[in-house]
Amino acid sequence: MSQIFQHLHHICIVVRDLEKTVAYYESLGVGPWFDYPKKGIYLEFEVPNKAASDAMRYKCCNLENVQIQLCDPGELDSPQKRFLDESGEGVYHLGFEVADRDAAEARGRALDLSVIARGKRMDGSGFCYFDTRENAGIVLEIRKS
Repeated sequence: MSQIFQHLHHICIVVRDLEKTVAYYESLGVGPWFDYPKKGIYLEFEVPNKAASDAMRYKCCNLENVQIQLCDPGELDSPQKRFLDESGEGVYHLGFEVADRDAAEARGRALDLSVIARGKRMDGSGFCYFDTRENAGIVLEIRKS
């Protein structure tokens, strides 16, 4: 059986003030930052609140070994917004790169992981967030770019 949580791609941190947090990281020499490129049309797109998902803002920074993503979930209800309200700022999920999005999602489901959100594009790229908070202390995501 293939291991789907092997190649860490990014760490996503939920924050209240995206610009302030980016400025702080830059003051430490971490950067440059860029807007997360929400690209492509999804053939399948299942999220708890599409308007909230569309309104979220991200900034990313590619380090030598991993990407940092900062997420401002905005004011609409979403898992990220609930995390921020309940736990404060912090790491929301770890994102793992996979070779085959569909196979990785199927493997996660075979492990009895429940899905929070998922999306798939025509070219096979996309994502799937698994609700692993109770046992892993964090959400785990698989993605294919």
